Amino acid sequence: MSAADEILDIVDENDVVIGQSPRGEAYARGLRHRCVFIQARDARGRLFVHRRTPTKLVFPSLYDMFVGGVVGASESYDCAALREAEEELGVSGLPEPVPLFKFLYDNGSGQSWWSAVYEVRCELPVNPQTEEVAWHDFLTEEEVERHLTDWTWVPDGLAAYERLKDYRATGTG
Repeated sequence: MSAADEILDIVDENDVVIGQSPRGEAYARGLRHRCVFIQARDARGRLFVHRRTPTKLVFPSLYDMFVGGVVGASESYDCAALREAEEELGVSGLPEPVPLFKFLYDNGSGQSWWSAVYEVRCELPVNPQTEEVAWHDFLTEEEVERHLTDWTWVPDGLAAYERLKDYRATGTG
């Protein structure tokens, strides 16, 4: 099954399921669905950063400071967070990602999804999926901040990153 055929729950502005749709159709029609964003750090506390492959359905070839993806139909945010983190990092036996907060991402142009933000420590050697990740490295927070203006980042990841910084500073996402 292709990524475009994956079935997603379609949700309303309160994150209540109102239907289901194939992923490709949900994207094409701008149907609100669910996603997970997991900030992965290595044993030294550096952030996993990657550039998406040019074949991704959304935001191809852009940089991201989260691993993650869509929540499948009838899947919980927590299960999706662990599944997506292990898939994208190419590891098995990762600890359960810690949920931090949720927010509604909406770019005003038909892209809208409920976004659950998590964090996880990955002390295992990573082997990212070549279908998903074109380049990767672990960077310090300072290195990430320096690249915010000279790399093109996924907009939903940037929104999650800014909210995560606020969450860490104030305790609210």
